[in-house]
Amino acid sequence: MSPSPPQPSHSPRPPAASPPVFIPGLELSRLFFAEVLAPLLDSEMPGLAYSAALLGWGSDVQGFDTQRSTDHAWGPRLQIFLSGEDHRAHAVTLDALFARELPAEFRGHPVRFAFPHGTAERHWVHIHDLHAYFSGHLLADPDEGLSATEWLMVPTQVLRELIGGEVFRDDSGLLGSYRRALAWYPDEVWRYILACQWTRLSDEEAFVGRCGEVGDELGSAVVAARQVRDLMRLCLLMSRVYPPYGKWLGTVFASLPCSRTLGPILADALGAREWKERERHLSAAYEFVGALHNELGLTEPVDAHVRDYHNRPFEVLHAERFAQALLATIPDPAVRGLPLVGAIDQYVDSTAMTDHNHVAVRSGYIAGPGSPA
Repeated sequence: MSPSPPQPSHSPRPPAASPPVFIPGLELSRLFFAEVLAPLLDSEMPGLAYSAALLGWGSDVQGFDTQRSTDHAWGPRLQIFLSGEDHRAHAVTLDALFARELPAEFRGHPVRFAFPHGTAERHWVHIHDLHAYFSGHLLADPDEGLSATEWLMVPTQVLRELIGGEVFRDDSGLLGSYRRALAWYPDEVWRYILACQWTRLSDEEAFVGRCGEVGDELGSAVVAARQVRDLMRLCLLMSRVYPPYGKWLGTVFASLPCSRTLGPILADALGAREWKERERHLSAAYEFVGALHNELGLTEPVDAHVRDYHNRPFEVLHAERFAQALLATIPDPAVRGLPLVGAIDQYVDSTAMTDHNHVAVRSGYIAGPGSPA
């Protein structure tokens, strides 16, 4: 008698494991350092002077991470910073210690990742020479301070990454010192960058109407969108906030008090279907931001009312007036005489050059894996 064919199993499938409770990445890394890393270093490397932080790339560093961010290589990560001498002496030993002793999971999240695709699985506790890390990102010596031209070559996204996140320990105090020095531009550099941002607005403010006049509503809308973006960036710069790259521009702008009034005006400009309506909303935005400039008190008051573009029937602010007023307040002729193109973000519109990858493009220095979080 032939054996009966195997019967299909009707046993219920085990329920899928519930995803771990979302913990913002900064908090997760803070807990990981306090509960795992610090005790391990105290036990195995007593007396080692180091700094520990989460900074650099990633939405978690900026506090913008959400549950969506957990869909790739999500878990605790941070940097250990050493002096140059200690880095040469201990980096390999520390990396091996972490590879051997760190747990497989922490608070339900993996501690080791194979990311980007094809790389070997490893923990994300990165060990750096502190001075080399900052000089590599800045392409300048942080101990010497940045010159005006060196400030202008550092993308604002990179500056956000270096001063963002959180420092969990700083034995030498040097990490905190570097971050404080980068908190905002020197006054003359700031005024120059503001002047260049007003110049950007001046360069194209008449084109919304000119494109519309010849029936090019699409072109008019594109120019208006560029003006909206530049107005948002100008407001951030006036508020002493480094503008982020495109993904988070609206999020950071929305955190400004002025966005409650200005945001709806800019949205109306973007939603307009006809150039005269578009121009009307932009005119309101120009006047509002012009008034914000006057409130700063950086220059003598500048008339913030729109007017015709020379003898053409297009409403403009003539934003170059604000630029010239700012330049007149800069005492250093070397800064005052720079071409009105500004910092790298104001004339290079390439994410590859203005987020963390600019360092690799410019110098071959690789700071760590990127993240689309």
